[in-house]
Amino acid sequence: MPLILPGNVASATASTTYDVDNSCRFNKPDSAYLVRTLGTPTDVDKWSYSVWVKRANLGANNYLIVAGSDGTNWTEINFGSADTLRWADYQGSYDGQLITTRVFRDVGAWYHLLFAYDADNGVAGNRMRIYVNGVEETSFSTDDTPVSGKDMKLNSAVSHTIGSNVAEGGTVDFDGYMAEVCFIDGQQLTPTSFGEFDEDSPTIWKPIDVSGLTFGDNGFYLDFEDSDNLGDDESGNSNDFTETNIDATDQATDTPTNNFCTMNPLFDGTGLWSSDIAVDGRTSEGNCKVSGGEHMPIMGTMAIGQMKTYYECHVTDYNVAIGYMATTPNGGVSNSFSDARTAAVYVYDLGGSVVHGGNWTATDNLTSAGNYMFAIDPAAGKMWFGKDGIWTGDPAAGSGNSFSSISTAHEQIPYFHTLKSAYGIASANFGGCSSFTVSSANQDANGYGNFEYAVPSGFYALCTKNLAEFGG
Repeated sequence: MPLILPGNVASATASTTYDVDNSCRFNKPDSAYLVRTLGTPTDVDKWSYSVWVKRANLGANNYLIVAGSDGTNWTEINFGSADTLRWADYQGSYDGQLITTRVFRDVGAWYHLLFAYDADNGVAGNRMRIYVNGVEETSFSTDDTPVSGKDMKLNSAVSHTIGSNVAEGGTVDFDGYMAEVCFIDGQQLTPTSFGEFDEDSPTIWKPIDVSGLTFGDNGFYLDFEDSDNLGDDESGNSNDFTETNIDATDQATDTPTNNFCTMNPLFDGTGLWSSDIAVDGRTSEGNCKVSGGEHMPIMGTMAIGQMKTYYECHVTDYNVAIGYMATTPNGGVSNSFSDARTAAVYVYDLGGSVVHGGNWTATDNLTSAGNYMFAIDPAAGKMWFGKDGIWTGDPAAGSGNSFSSISTAHEQIPYFHTLKSAYGIASANFGGCSSFTVSSANQDANGYGNFEYAVPSGFYALCTKNLAEFGG
């Protein structure tokens, strides 16, 4: 299970009759966004914007949607540099702005966000309403209610940008994943139009089918199911968005109803978990790629539990260790790839090794870049690895060349360790969205993941649906 408190892990514990199949990854270094100029609205004074998001790097402005024609007339919705949520309208001056008191720093789970506007509402505090995971936000560090009848730029005939503030002349972009992006023109809706609490786990908020909603003239619904057209509008309005620096490789199966493991930038490299660390931007591609740092480890967002787990990793410029590590009794981890709780492949330009249980085994074929496969059996405390499609042992049979960690008593977590500041690039593929090119389309026996190589029999992708069944 995730090692930080999840905003919403939906399918990990919830029963569901509706599955979200796809999301779209927005990689901030690519300046990735979707853009469209909307037309004449059904009702400029009433609208609702609903989106599921999974954040990547933190501590910087991340824009969900911006509507505007220039730098002095815009409406924007974003995570701020302090990781609060912000909704603001500026037309020569601010008239309408909410900034939440609480922060949103969970990179391991999905949030559902709803922003609902009614300019003519007689109760001033009900004109701008923000809901998170089905519950209304009521505590704000900035609470500026707009005057009655205030027309915001959002839902007017101006450029609307999802994932960037380029519409108002900026260059700041969103970093992470979005799913079920839904805009309703003409209604101020509540969360029950977009989700519901699970009947068996009433604190879990989960998506429902929104295709039957009345969208209004400017309304749109982006489900990201067409990899060749990720800006495709499924509302029936044909309000398609144009992709900028987004292509088919950014279609993900990491969704609110099946959350996949990624790398966790909240891990600070000292063996501690921190909620207020200044993230250094080492990760990219939706937290599936990590760049070099001098002896700097990073962990996955999910522990394996008792599930036999498979994942892949492309190593560029070598000088990186990849594998898994067992936590200490208090949940901590180590910053050393030679720790006795580690089983890792050590890919190094001067001669590779395998580290297991604090012991080192020299391995000649670990001195070059390539695609590596990992099969981990936490109950047995064993890890098998392979390179470019060839295993060193037989994980399906549980035999052959495997490497053991001393501890099987505590949680096992995917583990990456860059060894030099100028080198060491690891691109992970847990199955939800790869950060390297996948030419095949292999899935586990449950039909989850998108892998380059065949998943060994009995092993599964690290996602909440599989953990709910096999995690123990």
